[in-house]
Order: sequence, then C-alpha cells, then structure tokens
Amino acid sequence: MKKVAVLLEDHYQVLEVWYPYLRLREDGIKTVFVGTGKKQYVSKEGYPADQELSIKDADPDEFDGVIIPGGYAPDILRRHKEVNDFVKTMDKKKKLVAGICHAGWVLVSAGILKGRKATCFSAIKDDVVNAGADYLDQEVVVDANLITSRNPFDLPAFCREIIKYLKR
Repeated sequence: MKKVAVLLEDHYQVLEVWYPYLRLREDGIKTVFVGTGKKQYVSKEGYPADQELSIKDADPDEFDGVIIPGGYAPDILRRHKEVNDFVKTMDKKKKLVAGICHAGWVLVSAGILKGRKATCFSAIKDDVVNAGADYLDQEVVVDANLITSRNPFDLPAFCREIIKYLKR
C-alpha cells in the first residue's frame, strides 16, 4: 500500500488538508498527518487535526510522497529544518512532492524549484519565480515528481494527478 505524509501546522487551509487526506484514502492510499511536534493543529477556520507522526520521526524511506497544504501553515512549516530536509529528500529520491496554494513557501525553503515548472497562489508567485521556477498559471502543473496547484478550487485536478502519479 502506498503511503503519503500530509504535513500539518497551525493555520492550515482546511480543504487543502482534509480533501487530499480523505480522497487518497478513498483510493486505497494510506495518508498520515505529519506535524512539527504538537499533538493537535488548528486550521485558519478553527478545525482541528491531530498529528499522527512527528516530522522528527518521519523517515522518507517509509513514504511514497508528501503533500504540503496551503493556508499560513507553510510559513510555519518552512521554519523547521526537518520539514525542509524531508521535502528535499523526497524530491531527491524522485518520490511525490505535492504542494498547493502557499505550499510554495516550503518548496522554496527546501530548495527544489530551480529549473522546475510550478504553480502556486498568486500572492507568492514572486517567491516561487525568484527561487528559479518557471511559473505557470494553471490549475495543476506536473513536473516529473513535483505536482503543484494554486488554490482550493484546483483540488480535484491536484488529487487526480497525485493519484495518477502514485498508481503508475
């Protein structure tokens, strides 16, 4: 069974965490909430999510992919070396790295965007471009193992491409 880490931190965008978490499970893919060490995280909207594994205990060899949600959580996630190292290692091993909305901040801090095609929420486009990405304003952009989307309205296309990548 494929296994995917869904990163958690406070102020996450509720749909961008729960939609992929549940949609992938519906397709037989194990999803695990991986946080930065707290027991529970609260979305921008006040919805709780419990950490199932701390990033300090997350072994990239035990996962087939990582999903980075948006909201303001990525601005907190990117401050943790373990998060950036995990994402960078997943990318280096050609495992799925999927980011939506403000998740581009983590991709920037992990240093994996140079020379890659990507999209993100329009407010952080400059950050993504300055990190060396070729920005495309599309609902989903697939560049090898990197899958990115702009906002919650893109979730159906985002999840469709994630599942397609994992089922190949």
